[in-house]
Order: sequence, then structure tokens, then C-alpha cells
Amino acid sequence: MATYFFDSSGLVKRYIDEKGSAWIQEITASHSGNDLYIARITGAELIAAISRRQRRGATTISDANAAIVAFRTDFARAYFSLDVTPEVVHRAMSLAEQHGLRGYDSIQLAVALELRDLCFASGLPLPVLIAADTELNMAAEAEGFSVDDPNSH
Repeated sequence: MATYFFDSSGLVKRYIDEKGSAWIQEITASHSGNDLYIARITGAELIAAISRRQRRGATTISDANAAIVAFRTDFARAYFSLDVTPEVVHRAMSLAEQHGLRGYDSIQLAVALELRDLCFASGLPLPVLIAADTELNMAAEAEGFSVDDPNSH
């Protein structure tokens, strides 16, 4: 059993078939026993990512609708959602400045770091950040985070 924190670039692979999807589906399967964490804003990011793929013609309307329904179901019960607090925003501002991250990537990393700090303080397994975003992964590694890119699977 492991603890994972997903940003939207990694999690979307659970709902849209692309490189790394099989691995993501394996580690997110309910029988895996893994703890799955996301920032609450990932809900909006993931729906937007699926909808953009459908509008660009990268996926069918039917497949996009099925992916959105599946995600909404999982969002309600499969993930531990972490809030974006004022403290997280302040930390994200520093991370954006330090690493040159985009806004939501800095928020994702700040939430992941809050989770890591909580796990460390509680003696729980430290989370692995799952993202298919090279810049975010590099910043997370610089912050001492264990990272895995689904595109490498």
C-alpha cells in the first residue's frame, strides 16, 4: 500500500486513454489499497482537461461524457480531497517565484507539500507525487519530493 498525490496531468490518464494510462489505472484501482490524494481544485482542472480534449477532437463526445461521469463519481468517493487554504496559497506564491511554476502547478505542489508535512508529522508513509508535467516534477524533486511520471510507464 502506498500514498499518492495526483496533479491533474497524471490523474487525467485514469479517464482518458493515453501513454501511462494502464499504470495509473493499476495504482488507482480500489483493490490496490493505495491512498489517493488530490487538491480539491483538481476537480475543475480535470473536467476542463477532458472537455478541452473533446472540443479539439482528441476524444469523442461519448468518451468525454463517460470520462466526466466516471471522474465525478470517483471525485465523490475515491480520493481524499485537500483544500486550498490561505497558507497553501502563500506557500504556492513562494514556490511559483522560486521555481518559475505556472499558477495552478504551484498550488498543486503546495498542497502536495502540505500533505507530505502532515504525513511526516503523523508517522504515515510519505506520498509520491504523480504528474506528467516536467516542470512540476523538477520543482517537486527540488523540494525533496518523491515523484513518478506516468509517461515513463
